[in-house]
Amino acid sequence: MSVKSPSPDSPFVDLTAMIRQRAAEHGARAAIVCDDETLTFAALQAMIDRCAAALQRDGLSPEDVVAICASSSIQYASVFFGALRAGLAVAPLSPSTHPDSLVAMLENSRAQILFADDAVCQLLSSVTLPPALRIVNIGAAAQYDAWLAPVGAAPAQVEIQPEWAFNIIYSSGTTGTPKGIVQSHAMRYAYTLRSVERGYGPDAVTLIATPLYSNTTLVSFFPTLALGGTVVLMPKFDARQYLELAQREHVTHTMLVPVQYQRILGHPDFDRYDLSSFRAKFCTSAPFPAGLKADALRRWPGKLTEFYGMTEGGASCELCADEYPNKLHTVGRPLNGHEMRLIDADGREVAAGEAGEIIGRSPAMMTGYYRQPEKTAQAEWHDSDGRRFIRTGDVGRFDEDGFLVLMDRKKDMIISGGFNIYPSDLEQVIARHPEVVESAVVGVPSQRWGETPVAFVTLQPDSALNADELTAWANGQLGKMQRLADVVIVDALPRSPIGKVLKRELRERFSGAVA
Repeated sequence: MSVKSPSPDSPFVDLTAMIRQRAAEHGARAAIVCDDETLTFAALQAMIDRCAAALQRDGLSPEDVVAICASSSIQYASVFFGALRAGLAVAPLSPSTHPDSLVAMLENSRAQILFADDAVCQLLSSVTLPPALRIVNIGAAAQYDAWLAPVGAAPAQVEIQPEWAFNIIYSSGTTGTPKGIVQSHAMRYAYTLRSVERGYGPDAVTLIATPLYSNTTLVSFFPTLALGGTVVLMPKFDARQYLELAQREHVTHTMLVPVQYQRILGHPDFDRYDLSSFRAKFCTSAPFPAGLKADALRRWPGKLTEFYGMTEGGASCELCADEYPNKLHTVGRPLNGHEMRLIDADGREVAAGEAGEIIGRSPAMMTGYYRQPEKTAQAEWHDSDGRRFIRTGDVGRFDEDGFLVLMDRKKDMIISGGFNIYPSDLEQVIARHPEVVESAVVGVPSQRWGETPVAFVTLQPDSALNADELTAWANGQLGKMQRLADVVIVDALPRSPIGKVLKRELRERFSGAVA
């Protein structure tokens, strides 16, 4: 049975209405597969209605906010869609974030309900939550089912407006003030329409091996379901299990981060699995080494596409690796409808061929950082006509064919396992130790994570603190994805003539082997 996909000039439709349409067209088809459970489109549609009705029963109104902090599951997916159907914005939060940072994000989002699993409920038992916040445990099936509206319940209809917030994705689940990136319903719908040309549709089977709180995941998750395909969820990534699921479910699409490609291709049994069903593989979120791209092209069927961009939006680049095997050292060219420029430290555009900070504009730009207008303004650049661009903080240059070559990450952000770690946040934690004078955190190569953080630290003159003790102390204050691989105690941090710490020199100085 074929289903007509929306054309690029289609009028706005909210994604939950698209799910309702898919349920009417092929309700018995699998929508979500997770572990040993399969949810059909008809069952997903019914669960979305029950969730939306329960949210309305609990007094939530359009444009209110709910948060989800849990491992990927069918319940997670139903809550996300249910909240959207009720006109709410969803703040998906990382379960690996330090409890204090979770509280900060909950306070910033003003979420009225937190949907969490058992592990997160236990994690939050040691902190003081916002007084008005309610928690619904979606990890316990019986508790979640008891919270849902009765079977057969239907919510009051909400006319979703394109400019309403769809989700608030936090760019830094760390200490300090997190930044909530607001993306609209219009942006998500536009991305879904563009996904048709990448082969998403009723016959697509997408294997999701990254968490649902990540925008990396959502750019594949929502188009697959909205266009009538099947999502196969992996709550926890494992290379062998990934290969087994890909073969068993005849997977056609996947979005992975580079370290996952490395682990899958490096598995000793990789070549024994039948992956001939793959039509499209995507990669984003971290530097994708050219050699790894070449290996994927050589050994893994289907097209390989790398995306470069930010959750904040701006402009994105696309590299169709199989079409441009001589450009694997680049991240491709800007997408159609995306405009990208390079500027210097004074905000002036650089000459052709020169390197500069990457800025961009597109239909997929964030509305702004939630309730943080100053940070929103800092992330913006306007041209002489007043048009708004988003600053990436990355440095690059365009080659003679218009392909973007990334030079460095201006903000020194560390990307570990595909997730962002901000060194300044770790440095703030280390600075709390009474025997620490100052510190600088840099990312160093890691076979397992791609990059991992290492801290260079100076201590008080009379301190007897050793590196192992400080590492253990700091990691006790940090979220799971932030933890330090090592601490190096030094007499002084290298600095430029104007006093800036030379982090590149620290990276070069580090000679430890990191797994």
